[in-house]
Amino acid sequence: MMAALVPLAVLLAGTAASQTTAQAATSLPCDIYATGGTPCVAAHSTTRALFGAYSGPLYQVQRASDRGYRDIGLLEAGGYADASAQDSFCANTSCTITKIYDQTANHNDLPISWGGFWKGPGPNGADIGADAKALPLTAGGHPVYGIKSTQGTGYRIDNAKNVPTGSKPEGIYMVTSSNYVDQWCCFDYGSGENSHNDTGNATMNAIYWGTACWFGGCTGTGPWVEADLENGMYHTNTGSNKDPNNSGVHYPFVSAWLKNNGTTNFTLKYGNGNSGGLTTTYSGALPNGYSPMKLESSILLGTGGDNSPTGQGYFFEGAVTSGFPSDATENAVQANITSVGYSMSGGSTTGGQQIVGGQSGRCLDVTGVSQANGAQVQLWDCNGQNNQRWTYTSGKQLQVYGNKCMDAYGQGTSNGTQVIIWDCNGQTNQQWNINSNGTITGVQSGLCLDANNAATANGTKIILWACNGGANQQWSRRN
Repeated sequence: MMAALVPLAVLLAGTAASQTTAQAATSLPCDIYATGGTPCVAAHSTTRALFGAYSGPLYQVQRASDRGYRDIGLLEAGGYADASAQDSFCANTSCTITKIYDQTANHNDLPISWGGFWKGPGPNGADIGADAKALPLTAGGHPVYGIKSTQGTGYRIDNAKNVPTGSKPEGIYMVTSSNYVDQWCCFDYGSGENSHNDTGNATMNAIYWGTACWFGGCTGTGPWVEADLENGMYHTNTGSNKDPNNSGVHYPFVSAWLKNNGTTNFTLKYGNGNSGGLTTTYSGALPNGYSPMKLESSILLGTGGDNSPTGQGYFFEGAVTSGFPSDATENAVQANITSVGYSMSGGSTTGGQQIVGGQSGRCLDVTGVSQANGAQVQLWDCNGQNNQRWTYTSGKQLQVYGNKCMDAYGQGTSNGTQVIIWDCNGQTNQQWNINSNGTITGVQSGLCLDANNAATANGTKIILWACNGGANQQWSRRN
């Protein structure tokens, strides 16, 4: 019997759809971890599915106008968040992310934390949820929203199901960003204490992301991937980071990695969330007093184990695994992350211009992507991040982040005055002339922007100095 003829276009479309479905079902992070024998026991994201077969909600929002709730799901199983559902529900009002759903069968969902030893800014010392509209971006070409974890924002589940405890091995990854960090404790993702109190060394195993140098003597200004093991954020088993190749990670999207076998090894890695492989910054013995580990079963995001609430950061996706993932597994997960094509929107990394040193070829950069008053302006490899985007205004200000101005520290007018950022205030120590000879001079001081000691390395401080025609005082602007 002759089969009915089917148009070739239909056959090709069906084949393509089948291939796409098959790929999605086998290539997402938690599918990769499962294949590697270290399954996800908690998986959280506001941007996409982390299992090819996942079709449930990603997160929950509450709107201010009527206190109503809405679950935000996926465009399709194994796909990306349906941001239009949030946009529609939250139109003409504000919304808060009140829960991040766990995509594993354990249902280790993250509600807003009730607080802890350190009190949050919410009712009765609870933490607060993130502004649902604060971090628009695209993933897989689709509009989505991330979590902007400001100080006091925190999510947590206690007595989580099937997560590693005691000295059982555990792996963690998250996708975050260098665009929004600070030095305070603690922007964490991982395991903490059920009591929300410090219960001693080795009772935590969480990724810390920020510029904290807990033990002093760190190389560079960060931010870094560190291990919060309780009572310290560890770069290495001795605490400090003395690696000249690990002076800071500067990408709009960063994959951060921690794995701990519970007795003899913990490993830290990072990657560019948009391209390339992973860099291992430490793999070796646990710190003295941290073997064996004594993990408890609380899973947290945005705060420390005792609810230390002053860290800040961006969160897009992450997972906790049972077992110590292999390098090959983590490399495969990294490849999947880079395939997403994460991209900032809403002006996070656009606008303004880069200011490039004529001698160094490096950009004027706010150290550590800090937005704090007094943060130093320095030289750094040009990367297009928002801490390197300067807007020259009609009032002769050089603005960064949209609300901070390049500033001569203490209204100084002498050689060596540090150049920092500060809240824009219209004073003459925040006004600059961009001159046709390539110099940038202070309106108040008449001194030139100068790379200190004519140095060209990352981290070179920018100061004021008498104009002398040196190449370290030459600057150009580029988009």
